[in-house]
Amino acid sequence: MALLNFKKRDAVENGPVNPTVEAFLQGYSIEVMPRTAEKVEDFRALLPEGTRVYIAHIEGTPIEDMVKTAKRIADEGYPVMPHFPARIIKDAATLENWISMYQGEAGVDQALLLAGGVAKPHGDFDSSMQLLESGLFDKAGFKRLHVAGHPEGNKDIDPDGSTKNVDDALRWKQKFSETTDAEMALATQFAFDAKPIIAWADSLKEAGIDIPVHIGIAGPAKLQTLIKFAIACGVGPSLKVLQKRAMDVSKLLLPYEPTDVITELANHKAAIPDFNITNVHFFPLGGIKTNANWAINNGGASAKPANS
Repeated sequence: MALLNFKKRDAVENGPVNPTVEAFLQGYSIEVMPRTAEKVEDFRALLPEGTRVYIAHIEGTPIEDMVKTAKRIADEGYPVMPHFPARIIKDAATLENWISMYQGEAGVDQALLLAGGVAKPHGDFDSSMQLLESGLFDKAGFKRLHVAGHPEGNKDIDPDGSTKNVDDALRWKQKFSETTDAEMALATQFAFDAKPIIAWADSLKEAGIDIPVHIGIAGPAKLQTLIKFAIACGVGPSLKVLQKRAMDVSKLLLPYEPTDVITELANHKAAIPDFNITNVHFFPLGGIKTNANWAINNGGASAKPANS
């Protein structure tokens, strides 16, 4: 009982934190959408200074709403990284216009390029590689370009369950990273088990892929919510972590928190300093405020809000 009270007191008072986790959370990023960002009165009350904020571009969201959100968050002092989903971009002229709008109105100089979760492309682009090949981001002087990583594979790209196409794409992106002036990183899909994440990260190094990894982590949320998103997003074997938890009646109604997976990854990073996972990227599936408060309670100085 005393141990439970100690944990609760830490969370409420933002007391002692695990220094290894604190170091691992340094420089974390978080993902929002225009509609979820609207619910946050002031990001400076939640996020550390300099936190990179990704803006997810869901099919059907007007580019004007994306740019407006980017400008609002940038005006609050945060570097913004909007998604550029290849399959919803009609052509090179549209891509160039989006880049121009983001730069001109929100000062954006970084982007996450991905294929996008659309079965049939809206136009000329099918993959993030085609967006990179356009040369438009380099032409616009973008300083940072992130691309997708999949620790547990991607059935949209490899329907047979293999990782052949994903691996081929990573090798292509590695070569591109050696020619562009932009800094590159892999921003990954979220997973719930550290062991396959570590094995995947190690396999990249063995394959000669040295692009830094920003590991996707699902933030605190109701278990049912996480399972729904995990299935929709094609999360692989680590989904069993949630399914096992769902079978435990004592935990079924409790919110999931990413403490275990982050602690294990942080310990591995501390033991192996050149581990290629360099940053944490949060998917705030239970809400931005909930995720930010978890980081504040577990990240110490790494997660201290700008306006604290």
